[in-house]
Amino acid sequence: MSGSTKFTTTLSRAVVTPLARMLWRPRIIGRKNVPKRGPVILASNHRSFIDSPAITLMAPRKVSFLAKQEYFTGSGVKGALSRAFFGGIGAIGVERGAGAAAQHALDLGLERLEAGEAFAIYPEGTRSLDGRLYKGRTGVAWLALTSGAPVVPVALTGTEDVQPVGSRLPKLARVTIEFGKPLDLSGYGEASSGRARRHATDAVMAAIQELSGQESANAYNNPPATIVERVRQALRRDDPTQAVEPD
Repeated sequence: MSGSTKFTTTLSRAVVTPLARMLWRPRIIGRKNVPKRGPVILASNHRSFIDSPAITLMAPRKVSFLAKQEYFTGSGVKGALSRAFFGGIGAIGVERGAGAAAQHALDLGLERLEAGEAFAIYPEGTRSLDGRLYKGRTGVAWLALTSGAPVVPVALTGTEDVQPVGSRLPKLARVTIEFGKPLDLSGYGEASSGRARRHATDAVMAAIQELSGQESANAYNNPPATIVERVRQALRRDDPTQAVEPD
């Protein structure tokens, strides 16, 4: 990390963290469950646009997460502020898309883990519109089994009240962030095994549900609309790249 990047990150966190604590009045549970050093994956439920800032600002160490590339490509003062804010809170700009684009996003997360850093991911793939916890995509297991990093389940409550889906401006509400005990997924098998990825992901989702208390949807989020796309989704349901939809 360059000197200017470190300065921007430090400045962003110094300014934004106290403001977030004042507005959200966060209740943070289980901070000691997040390893202070070494690679770790924070796997969270997904309720709101502010989930990523909430995790990265309240976690006991620096955390990276995926974000839309558009946040880093704007022009003028607005673009500069967007780059400073998202870069400062650990966002990694990626292009939306499946296939190669999605695998590239996973590879960026893997790079952070191999560098001994913390990386946050939402196994549901996208935000829950009805408050239920959806079935996890297997990208989280691919990352864990490939890198050997433990997975800390995370439950967010209240972020959906701060900024509900579709809302442009945040509101005042209290947020609870709970970090569960780290999970070692290595016993499930190799990352190349679809069965291993599926069972490992299910274990992660069970841990998240235990923390969040959400009702299980027993389905993937945002199912395709057409029959052809439903067939395609079924054929690639254990594809790890289906778990990387950036906010």
